[in-house]
Amino acid sequence: MKKLGRQKTTEKKQKEFIPVSLLLDENMKTLKNIFQDCSDVVYREFRLGQEQEQKMFIVFLDGMINQDVIEEHILKSLMLDARRTPPALEEVKEKMYELILEGGLSAADVKESDNLDEGILGVLSGDTIIFIDGIDRFLITSTKGWPTRGIDEPSSESVIRGAREGFVETFRVNTVLLRRKIRDPKFKIKSMQIGKRSKTDIGIAYIEDITRTDILQEVEKRLEAIDIDAVLESGYIEQLIEDSWISLFPQIQHSERPDTVAAALLEGRVAIIIDNTPFVLVVPVTLNTFLLSSEDYYERWWVANFVRWVRMGAVVISFLLPAVYIAIASYHPGIIPSQLAIFIAGTRETVPFPVFMEALLMEFTFELLREAGVRLPSQMGSTIGIVGSLIIGQAAVEAGLVSPIMVIIVAVTAISSFAIPSYNLSISFRLLRFTAMAAASFLGLYGLILVVILVLVHLASLTSFGVPYLIPLAPFKSSEIKDTLVKAPLLSMKNRPEYTAGGDKKRMGDGPREEGGQEEINQPPQGKNSVQDQGMDTDKNPLKKFIKPIKLTKEKKKGGEDDGQQ
Repeated sequence: MKKLGRQKTTEKKQKEFIPVSLLLDENMKTLKNIFQDCSDVVYREFRLGQEQEQKMFIVFLDGMINQDVIEEHILKSLMLDARRTPPALEEVKEKMYELILEGGLSAADVKESDNLDEGILGVLSGDTIIFIDGIDRFLITSTKGWPTRGIDEPSSESVIRGAREGFVETFRVNTVLLRRKIRDPKFKIKSMQIGKRSKTDIGIAYIEDITRTDILQEVEKRLEAIDIDAVLESGYIEQLIEDSWISLFPQIQHSERPDTVAAALLEGRVAIIIDNTPFVLVVPVTLNTFLLSSEDYYERWWVANFVRWVRMGAVVISFLLPAVYIAIASYHPGIIPSQLAIFIAGTRETVPFPVFMEALLMEFTFELLREAGVRLPSQMGSTIGIVGSLIIGQAAVEAGLVSPIMVIIVAVTAISSFAIPSYNLSISFRLLRFTAMAAASFLGLYGLILVVILVLVHLASLTSFGVPYLIPLAPFKSSEIKDTLVKAPLLSMKNRPEYTAGGDKKRMGDGPREEGGQEEINQPPQGKNSVQDQGMDTDKNPLKKFIKPIKLTKEKKKGGEDDGQQ
């Protein structure tokens, strides 16, 4: 697959090679034919030189360039500064080209090319291309400067404690945010382009001496095999490279937080940065990855454990609570206290639907309100969600369509789904909830247990880029259990996960607090270098001359008081 992809790419480059003509007018005509009816493409012709006027022109895309860079570092350098040095009479054009390439431009990034197709891509990416009459090559100068969104707090991953910056839609800004977190030359970013028409910039980020080589090669192989017109969002890449497209569970993590992605890179994972989207993909992942939050590692271990257990309870409630109620109310009322069973039966006296239809009606109504709240403007959406739930729930109970306890169960289930950190995982359990409800309505608790077993079997069969989805629970890895159901203290988490780290597996050295180190810190130092030995037993202590007069003063004062008493 990888070889076919490379051969295909090579053939594509050879097929799209457009040579550059020696005639300036011919190059201008070719570009105008290619950019026909493109009103935002700008052509600027001018002459260069004192003794021999050299014809030139530049091409750029209005709105995608920095106007100041073109005026100060290209036009000014060529039209004013470079003309002060006239070329020799022989080989005028070639000398002029060498002069411009080696020092005639004050721009930071300048490269030459003989493929007009590369120049066209540069123009569409915000670069400026420079042509000189009589030269069959041209220069590409980086002048990118389109309007961008400022760095803001991610709306989909809010935290109480943590950085308030998030990724944006600009590729280079996102790489800078990661570079600020990991200032290591072994942090690599490989660039490529995907999309025959969009030519979207893609970056494969990893840490060279940590990431497993086989995982990195698999990521590159799957990305190179993609053949698509355009990549408009990270969801395109996610769906095209995941292991099992039929599974409900997410197999690739996406995040807006640079600290979350940086932490994943430091564990040996691979990040896929995609232009035009604020979401960065992270692979490989496990089920445990979607239950964790970056905030877990900023809090003390017992606080993180409590919040983590709350989230895991929210997963169980979101998945099983309505199905458990349906099974008990329909088939197994004897397993709950008699008074509670009588109360449930009493609340359902006026309800004309079976328990399953009642739960299905309420779940569908709440999903409708949730979707309406997402599509409406933010302020109006939250109002619709809260007010709509209250009004519809109260009206349904008063009309006798649903029981009050069903409203409570659906509300608790919805709140639990919001407590799951990953939106994709929350969606998965929301969909599986309906399957569990249907099984409970037909077979009671037996059907519910069957669904749970099937889900666990499916999870155990999933992989993410060769890593088992349930690791370290299945297969069981005792050394990796410190950051799953329970988060161990930070001092004990010295090693990176074995299933992602391939080289440097140690992330923390032995600190002074290991094995009685705290007592050693609190214990006063002894020996020749101690303060006691240097201070009170020698005359070298600079505080001794201050301490002694104070003592004498106190003694004299005490003696004076005794004389007064006598």
